[in-house]
Amino acid sequence: MLPRRSELDRPPVANADQILLVFALAEPTLDPHQLSRFLVKAESTELHVCLCLSKSDLVTTNEQQHWRSRLEAWGYPPLLISVYKLLGLPELSAYLNQQITVVSGPSGVGKSSLINHLVPEANLRVGEVSGKLARGRHTTRHVELFELSSGGLLADTPGFNQPELNCPPEELAHHFPEVRQHLAIASCQFSDCLHRNEPGCVVRGEWERYQYYLDMLEEAIAHQQTLEKLGDAESNVKLKTRRQGRQEYEPKLETKKYRRPSRRVQQQVLQALQEEALLDSDD
Repeated sequence: MLPRRSELDRPPVANADQILLVFALAEPTLDPHQLSRFLVKAESTELHVCLCLSKSDLVTTNEQQHWRSRLEAWGYPPLLISVYKLLGLPELSAYLNQQITVVSGPSGVGKSSLINHLVPEANLRVGEVSGKLARGRHTTRHVELFELSSGGLLADTPGFNQPELNCPPEELAHHFPEVRQHLAIASCQFSDCLHRNEPGCVVRGEWERYQYYLDMLEEAIAHQQTLEKLGDAESNVKLKTRRQGRQEYEPKLETKKYRRPSRRVQQQVLQALQEEALLDSDD
């Protein structure tokens, strides 16, 4: 009913201030490519992104420092926590204070355990990590809003193991802090540079996630080509929003013979038949 200052389509959340992206340092093993997909998806919302690494008690101090330094080079100073050992939670609570925060991340990283600690009355069901697949099982099925005792709201969202990347190819680079840092120093020779093989590109180089960027760029280009094949709004398909904000294309009705006539048309046809019947009786 009121104007929205921010809006996400998947998960469907409005008026959020920031995203708390939760990944585990172990159980399941932290996958840098999967993490990059989540970070790019989070960046595309244009909300502030905070990266939280859970289960820090399951790795050594050297492993913690390795990931801290690595992710800082990506542009994301991580907050390391452990719900089991109660590590890093006061710092996290201060970050959440007086904010509407969307909690996101893959399944099995400890989001439900974290929310149960921050909001004890939430009593969320906690799942285990699959031994065969080495990843979590889905425990959250819908978006739910919880109120923090210190002020602020948490939006718990379903876990996804592979978020969709549907941004235009020319916008993808801006979702990488490393690219933004390069472009803040100098500009590419061409304004529409995609940072692949273009001459005079200042982004192309030896930064860790460059190959991840190229892989996602190919995916974004393929997605755009698919949309172009579907045609414009007058094509034979239409975009339909399903439950939980999921969108998909479905065929349009090509001819009116498949459409149910309106009540007004039905009444006009009935009136015409009655008039015709009266004329026949007069004859």
